Amino acid sequence: MLGAGIMGSSTALHLARLGVHVTLFDREHAPFRGASRWNEGKIHLGFLYAADPTLDTARAVLPGGLEFRDQVAQLTGVSLGPVTTPVDDLYLVHRDSVTTRIATLRYFEAVAKLVREHPGAGSYLTDVSRPRVEPLPRTEVEALSGPSVVVAGYRVPERSVDTNVVADPFVAALEAEDRVELAMGEPVTGVSPDSGDHAGSWLVRTGSERHGPFDAVVNALWQGRPSIDRSAGHRPDVAEQHRYRVSLFVRTARRVDSPSAVLAFGPFGDVKRYGGRDFYLSWYPAGLLARGESVDPPPAPMLVDDERERIATTVWAELEAALPWVGEIKRAAMQVRVEGGWVYSQGRGALDDPGAGVHRRDRLGISRLGSYFSVDTGKYSVAPALAQRLARAIVG
Repeated sequence: MLGAGIMGSSTALHLARLGVHVTLFDREHAPFRGASRWNEGKIHLGFLYAADPTLDTARAVLPGGLEFRDQVAQLTGVSLGPVTTPVDDLYLVHRDSVTTRIATLRYFEAVAKLVREHPGAGSYLTDVSRPRVEPLPRTEVEALSGPSVVVAGYRVPERSVDTNVVADPFVAALEAEDRVELAMGEPVTGVSPDSGDHAGSWLVRTGSERHGPFDAVVNALWQGRPSIDRSAGHRPDVAEQHRYRVSLFVRTARRVDSPSAVLAFGPFGDVKRYGGRDFYLSWYPAGLLARGESVDPPPAPMLVDDERERIATTVWAELEAALPWVGEIKRAAMQVRVEGGWVYSQGRGALDDPGAGVHRRDRLGISRLGSYFSVDTGKYSVAPALAQRLARAIVG
């Protein structure tokens, strides 16, 4: 198993509980050290992808989002209730959005219909069997945003989880599982058939070392997955884009009852409130530190304290200019961490381009070459359910 983020870890746990012995490789020195720990934790129902009016992306991410709560409980024994955002998201349509106000509303209504018709709608983080999209009155929009920044706002039945807190039970579950061997601090550089037969066993390379043979290999990396696929003779992806993103993870000295809001659609920002004192804040242009559209990711950025401070200052300033109430979170902040990791997608182009392929996540899923499996997780929320499907496919 290559990659100890949420996809690789979930697959390892599912396989172990089906009686399979798993070796889990990762370049970091412990599981969940990258984007699976440090992201907003949106458990997608599809509302974010208004720039894909085909609804293909919404259909792709919806089942995993609906299963996420029960999957995490099954894998870790932990209830997500205490670490879930307590109120529905507000989607605020930025004046420079890649979609119009009318197109956004039509898209939201279509996604709500998909959710309502899905048999798993009652299993989400909150009951969405009767989802409602509630347009915000203009007076409320003006109270939430700076002058002329937001052209429309909607309350949608979507929530997020605190990924930093969710990560620890996964790590504990891996460490407690006798059938999982953790090979941490081992950056994978290639995979090859042991005897030239793709249906046979495989060797995993980490630098000059070779490990195996293994009956099957699963590539669940986000940093450099296509490159490892090619080393195995497998080329399933139609496009590649690696991005390294960071955001602010904030703890306040007192309770702040702010909304959870998405400033959409394009390279804008998010504010998530988990409980009353833990927050996630992002401003995409400030947090995007590296982007590359090739098989290999660009060099990872090296963040020193001065750079982290500069990013934090910019994120606070940009968010507060667009959403003045963010200032209350800033004034109450007692701890601010600038953290993040790699994100991968099969789509090129920038988020401010309405026609860019990066607006889609409909190609997520599993591909295989004999007993070698590659997984485009697509989104954090999809991983546990996708991992169960993959484990069952491997065991047969």
